[in-house]
Amino acid sequence: MKTRFLTVFALAALFTSCDINKTSDAEMPELDVDVEAESGELPEYDVDWMDVNVSTETRTVEIPKLVVVMEEEEVEVPILDLDMPGDKSERTLTVEAEISGTDKDLEIEQVRATRNKLYVIASLENTDMDLEGKTVRKQDQVMINAPALDVEYIIIGERPNRVFNMNNRYFVTMNDLDTDIAEAKVIYED
Repeated sequence: MKTRFLTVFALAALFTSCDINKTSDAEMPELDVDVEAESGELPEYDVDWMDVNVSTETRTVEIPKLVVVMEEEEVEVPILDLDMPGDKSERTLTVEAEISGTDKDLEIEQVRATRNKLYVIASLENTDMDLEGKTVRKQDQVMINAPALDVEYIIIGERPNRVFNMNNRYFVTMNDLDTDIAEAKVIYED
């Protein structure tokens, strides 16, 4: 019963959601008692389901404009030289957060290490300065000279409500760190 109902429903949906035009008549085969048959002909149909028109028009929309001014400036950058087995290479460890609403300071506080993993731990603190509807990206960095290691970026503070901030792990305080992170050796502290 269910199958018959679903079949009738599917056919009704098919015939009411498109425009079908019969283009030729059907003809049944002629049968002779000798079981000889002439070929028959099934009906042909043109089915017009949907027309899609793609066009463009000029409209006024709001588009964010970003002006980034990069200035070279001499600053003291911490460089961590790790003496461990493996081929060393120098690279930059950068922690970033995208901020809107109220401005915040982002600063790397510690780098912790386990056998093959580094934890870069930064703090994110409010400055109480209104960003007036703007969104800014903050970053801090340290240089490292070491073999290839897995790096995890952790920020202590409230996660800003931006998709970009999903790249980091957030904890409210240092006391909330997972045990493996809390027990990792501190190799740098600002």
